[in-house]
Amino acid sequence: MTQTLSKSDETKNQYTVTWEKLPDDFKLPDDPVENIDQPLLAAALREALDIAGFILASMLIASNFGLCAKVNDKTVVKAPDWVYVPSVLPAEPGEVRRSYTPNAEGEVPAVVMEFLSDTDGSEYSNKPTYPYGKWRFYERILQVPIYVIFEAKSGVLEVYRLSDSGEYELQEADANQRFWIESMGLFLGVWEGEKSQRTGYWLRWWDENGNLLLWGAERVEQERQRAEEERQRADRLMAYLRSQGIAPDGI
Repeated sequence: MTQTLSKSDETKNQYTVTWEKLPDDFKLPDDPVENIDQPLLAAALREALDIAGFILASMLIASNFGLCAKVNDKTVVKAPDWVYVPSVLPAEPGEVRRSYTPNAEGEVPAVVMEFLSDTDGSEYSNKPTYPYGKWRFYERILQVPIYVIFEAKSGVLEVYRLSDSGEYELQEADANQRFWIESMGLFLGVWEGEKSQRTGYWLRWWDENGNLLLWGAERVEQERQRAEEERQRADRLMAYLRSQGIAPDGI
């Protein structure tokens, strides 16, 4: 599948994009993760979705995973820190998915996220020529509807939505400082606390009613507290019955 994307008169760039699945022998970039926070943040986002029963077999949710396109006959691969694709074609039996090419293998990603590094701010790069900046690739080539940039150190969250003009526009948070992600039916926001021996800012999901999607340890603690409350309630009832001479000892 081939698509020609015309740019504005300012840039005078024109991209011919071909959506072809990468051959099995294509050598993908193997860059190291820039800091320990990035995999923790990505795993925490997926964990809450998984526990809530959000994730379906037809979806693709991954971190540091290559998104591919052939632009002007050159293969381009970018690996966002987190990506959500609502619907993908099933992999072949025994196949381990190494990368993802939109349109050739399923839908265009609905959300991509980048966690700011301490290096060159490449998350904002709009470089219009090969190998293209991340911003340019997500906005103009893949045309991903939602681009999220998060700085874990300061807790600053920026959510950009692709406008009708084909450019990202910064969104305003709601009264709770959260952003509605329509394609997921969830709110995205910032939470401060401790998880996985890391204390700081995290990205969290809330449902449409404002309920926080819990992590596994939080779910366990919630159940423990519920059981303790039930035990205390039963103890109070038994003590009252005994005081009324209703319940014999030993019951």
